[in-house]
Amino acid sequence: MREIVLDTETTGFEAEQNDRIVEIGALELLNHMPTGRTFHVYINPERPMPPDAFEVHGLGDDFLRDKPKFAEIAQSLVDFVAHDAMLVIHNASFDMKFLNAELTRAGYPALPWSRALDTLALARQKFPGSPASLDALCRRFGVDNSGRERHGALLDSELLAEVYLELIGGRQPDLVLDQPRRDDAHDGILAPGQRRAARPAPLPPRLTQEEARAHAEFVVRLGAESVWARYPN
Repeated sequence: MREIVLDTETTGFEAEQNDRIVEIGALELLNHMPTGRTFHVYINPERPMPPDAFEVHGLGDDFLRDKPKFAEIAQSLVDFVAHDAMLVIHNASFDMKFLNAELTRAGYPALPWSRALDTLALARQKFPGSPASLDALCRRFGVDNSGRERHGALLDSELLAEVYLELIGGRQPDLVLDQPRRDDAHDGILAPGQRRAARPAPLPPRLTQEEARAHAEFVVRLGAESVWARYPN
């Protein structure tokens, strides 16, 4: 199972009123385990950065001026999230609203809301009445968020991934012991339970002739009703 833990930073709160995305951070999970693949980009919002947003994100007009516009990174984002992954987002309605506004503006299809898994709703369901912000959940689960002086999309995604895994019961809630393997090019996944191709030449037997003869004599002594006698193959 592939999941993308994702966070955005924006110029404000209203996607319908010309607020824009200024940063996207995301990381990939396979069967609830980080693969090391990430997506991180700063974006020129094509509008001035409000002072209050600068205070939150620390991203100013001078820093963002030479960054790519959303339309220039849209395809790489679509490729990373692909069509098969659930999007794990804290307060998903906010980020999905902005992502879909930007994608639509750039001429791309909107992401289906059914793909969003909202960790804020999950936390409120699991701990009703308790604080459910990302910082509060980090404190609850002992996740080190000391580096979070300001909001940053990739750092927040990394923290959220740890929080999410705790919310669903830890790193391996389903006791998935056989984790998928990915080659260095990230284009060949061997899913849990999937067998590798057969060896071109079988391995030689490790049983010696003496051991095989001793086993055959042992089976004879057990009699015709033994398991080995009834199922010789």
